[in-house]
Amino acid sequence: MSRPIFEVIALGADDAVAAQDGGADRLELVTDMAADGLTPSRATFGAIRAAVDIPLRVMLRLSDGFSVRDAQELDALCEAAQGLRAEGAEEFVLGFLDARGWADLDAVHALVDVLDGCQWTFHRAFDRAADRDALRLQLAGLPGLDTYLTAGSAHGVADGLAVLSAEAARVGEPGYEPRLLVGGGLLLDHVPGLRAAGLDAFHVGGAVRRDGWAGSVDVTAVRAWRQALDTPVAVG
Repeated sequence: MSRPIFEVIALGADDAVAAQDGGADRLELVTDMAADGLTPSRATFGAIRAAVDIPLRVMLRLSDGFSVRDAQELDALCEAAQGLRAEGAEEFVLGFLDARGWADLDAVHALVDVLDGCQWTFHRAFDRAADRDALRLQLAGLPGLDTYLTAGSAHGVADGLAVLSAEAARVGEPGYEPRLLVGGGLLLDHVPGLRAAGLDAFHVGGAVRRDGWAGSVDVTAVRAWRQALDTPVAVG
């Protein structure tokens, strides 16, 4: 089994350096975790890009929640995406639902057009979808979509373990081609079972910060996660 992907949330360059030094493969760049992570500035992206050489996925989200409020916010999102691309961003994170819990295809398509083939993750809006399977089919084949960030449940990984294991077994089915990136209340204790179920990508934020979001990423904590993820398991 290949080495698992390990993605860490970074708010700034210090976080990014600690995460890379601890063994992270990729960073998710956000600001304002009080709103569950919004789009960082071009300056923040540039500082992080200058500090590390691992891949960076940049959040495209301007307000708390999992919807785009209006046409003006969508225009602002597209403008932010264009600016980040001009700054050198090549990978992104986005995901929006409509009032019924279906994918907001107008918003998603508008941003995918701006990204023009860049790789991107559909984030944990997925866990609030009215129908996970139907949402996958709505988004199937969109350029650049290669990952779903999911806990398997809106309530977190502890409640979503069975869903995650069942979906991992469906890799290759229509709509199930993108990789599952497990995150949202993920604990080290969850890792062996998830690895045994065939999941191979993991995402953490607060779990590698000893002082919560007020503190920086702790390189020792990142190393502990890296070691746990790399520990061989029997898959089946």
